[in-house]
Amino acid sequence: MNKITIAIDGHSSCGKSTMAKDLAREIGYVYIDTGAMYRAVTLYCLQNGLITDEGIDTNELKKHMDKISITFLLNPVTGRPDTYLNGVCVEDKIRTLEVSGKVSYVAALDFVREAMVDLQRLMGEAKGVIMDGRDIGTVVFPNAELKIFVTASDEIRAKRRYDELTAKGEKCNMEDILANIRERDRIDSTRAVSPLRKADDAIILDNSNMSIAEQKEWLLAQYQRVTAG
Repeated sequence: MNKITIAIDGHSSCGKSTMAKDLAREIGYVYIDTGAMYRAVTLYCLQNGLITDEGIDTNELKKHMDKISITFLLNPVTGRPDTYLNGVCVEDKIRTLEVSGKVSYVAALDFVREAMVDLQRLMGEAKGVIMDGRDIGTVVFPNAELKIFVTASDEIRAKRRYDELTAKGEKCNMEDILANIRERDRIDSTRAVSPLRKADDAIILDNSNMSIAEQKEWLLAQYQRVTAG
């Protein structure tokens, strides 16, 4: 069976990564979380004082881009890939609310997106890949054989994010998370470079009222439909 490229786009905290990871493991594809890549750049900025109350020091960040190495290594315990920033596993650090509050601003920078898109295309050039993010089906792989656009209500997404963070022991506020999600949606959808939008040929999945098992079954069916021919 010929391998294909699967592009999964959509809003933050709508379960894209969970769906993509599970399908990749089931069908033996490589999973790439592009959102984690932008989060890793954001974490680098925070660790190196490139984000202050005045905003992002874009001139300095440009100078640092060639010092930022992002890779993924399979976690033998979870069976899923972990994100590494300059050789250090940062999977938990990039999922904090602090990073979530800044990542859309970093991801909106044209030179950051250019660097990440080049890396994403390199990672996926051999096909047999499932990639999720905001612009996979529109910019990174516009010719992907299967494109999915995932969404859910603001409140459902905020509750999922709240549950995820509290399960890790992080103290958080539901209203703050809801405000963060809505602000990220606004920035992602209105930025000048690669804004979040549904590709014309993408299939919409509103998973507001679906279980993880139901989403997994639905996505597998879409994959089987496309590869059946």
